[in-house]
Amino acid sequence: MKTIINTLLTTIILVFVVMACQPKKTEQADSEIQQKVNAYASFELKADLNRLSANEKKMIPILIEAADIMNEIFWKQTYGDKESLMAQITDPSVKQFVEINYGPWERLAANQSFVEGIGPKFPGAQFYPADMTKEEFEESDAPDKTSLYTMIRRGKDGKLISIPYHTFFNEEVTRAADLIRQAAELAEDEGLKRYLTLRADALLNDDYYPSDIAWMEMKTNNIDFVIGPIENYEDALFGYKAAYEGFVLVKDQEWSSKLARFAALLPTLQLTLPVPDEYKKEVPGSDSDLGVYEALYYAGDCNSGSKTIAINLPNDERVQIEKGSRKLQLKNSMRAKFEKILLPISAELIHPDQQKHIGFDAFFENVMFHEVSHGLGIKNTITGMGSVRKALSEQYSPIEEAKADILGLYLVSQLAEMGELGEKDLMDNYVTFIAGIFRSVRFGATSSHGKGNMLQFNYFLENKAFTRDETTGHYTINFDQMKVAVNDLAALILTLQGDGNYQGVKDLMSEKGVVPEVLQKDLDRINSLGIPKDIVFKQGVSVLGL
Repeated sequence: MKTIINTLLTTIILVFVVMACQPKKTEQADSEIQQKVNAYASFELKADLNRLSANEKKMIPILIEAADIMNEIFWKQTYGDKESLMAQITDPSVKQFVEINYGPWERLAANQSFVEGIGPKFPGAQFYPADMTKEEFEESDAPDKTSLYTMIRRGKDGKLISIPYHTFFNEEVTRAADLIRQAAELAEDEGLKRYLTLRADALLNDDYYPSDIAWMEMKTNNIDFVIGPIENYEDALFGYKAAYEGFVLVKDQEWSSKLARFAALLPTLQLTLPVPDEYKKEVPGSDSDLGVYEALYYAGDCNSGSKTIAINLPNDERVQIEKGSRKLQLKNSMRAKFEKILLPISAELIHPDQQKHIGFDAFFENVMFHEVSHGLGIKNTITGMGSVRKALSEQYSPIEEAKADILGLYLVSQLAEMGELGEKDLMDNYVTFIAGIFRSVRFGATSSHGKGNMLQFNYFLENKAFTRDETTGHYTINFDQMKVAVNDLAALILTLQGDGNYQGVKDLMSEKGVVPEVLQKDLDRINSLGIPKDIVFKQGVSVLGL
């Protein structure tokens, strides 16, 4: 009997030991989520604030507080009730990943849901009723339904209605406007003071044109502040609705002065575009401003998933034609992505003989001229179909991002030939550009930037702008073919935009805006090495020491 009891006890103990050693399903899932969190390299947003005056230093915490309110609004636009979502999550790593993505869908993985019980993301986010169809929207007679600044809801009769942002988000924008006015009182630069005052007004009436003009006319400000509903990427249903975001920035005066001369060249560069005259008949504003900034704070749309490293605003075509646009290069964020992500990717995928062409200056130029190129081409179709944005609908953002990338490379070539870039080896820009595609396509081919990147990659591949060694997996850029492919793709995109050719753009993106199998294998190889996908910020007043 004693032997039997000992045997039973031994068996029970072994069962418990085996069970304890078996990882639970939830623990495995948590581990996977933690790996996703770790794919974002942490980076502190700091800057030298010693050159700022006492009043300017006082402004920064106020502007950060105002920008932070954009987080609240963006959560409502992209998901809904943040608190109810967080209340159902117990694991800290899952909560952290939700914070990074502003919701339960992984932005750098085709918006796949990573929270149990939550299904696919509605393409229209929270801008439209989730049960609304495209046909219903198109047939609706709701006023201002295509406005950037209206939320679409159902009235008591079930029909679609449009509600102005300043009404829908009244409590939040009122608080933000009050803070911005407080900052305006401290502003010593008259241009900044005027802009802040008008921007506060705009949050309360959704008329951003006066403040956009004032923002364009600022020339001597040390602090910059971008706030409001800006980009329309979050609306993947139609591309009509703008999402709220906020940036607090401090200007790098030395670097900015080096770039100022390029703004005056925009009308000349427009005339060099490789398309017939009717596709470049609009004259871009020569009042454009190229500036370099250190970012102090990100909030809302710009802080979700992949982080913005450059800004090209305003988006209002009226302002772009009248005043041009401002291109803000966020130097500290840009260098973080270059060092933490692009360099290790290049070491793995670019042929060793060409890795000498990977450099921060080329990366900086490519990003800068991408933003410059948003202001080139034409904003209104030559076929009488209205603006390019409206004619192309949801296809506008991906083709516009592809245009900006390609024209950015084209402009580097043109400026080098004009002697504006000094001693220049264009191979630096070409090789760094291809390495940049590997970096940014990891965001997923569902985003506007991702689709644009895939269009370029596949076009270059078909036109032998680069080759891939099947044995080593290294890419080698072919200079002459690359230059021809850049010109040809630029002409194709500019023509499609100018014609307002919705079906042509849709067909092009369907064919080439996808990740080919060979590239997916290379991306899987990069991911297996633990190279970060993007960055996440430690930011705020305490980080800045204010």
